[in-house]
Amino acid sequence: MKKNMGALDRIIRLLVAAVIVYFYYNQLISGFVGILLLIISIVFVLTSLVGMCPLYILLGIQTCRMKKQHP
Repeated sequence: MKKNMGALDRIIRLLVAAVIVYFYYNQLISGFVGILLLIISIVFVLTSLVGMCPLYILLGIQTCRMKKQHP
């Protein structure tokens, strides 16, 4: 698997996941929406740790810097 997420993208996903977990823990979000957001936050954490987002592959997005190849 090639990484397609840059450092800033990964940090933002982790911060968003932390905010969602905080809101859920403090019961600012609950019910179906809360559980759905928790699932999304789990996906954000996993993709941030791996550095690869399957949705980015489908959409052709790449936020990481490409290594320069020398001729």
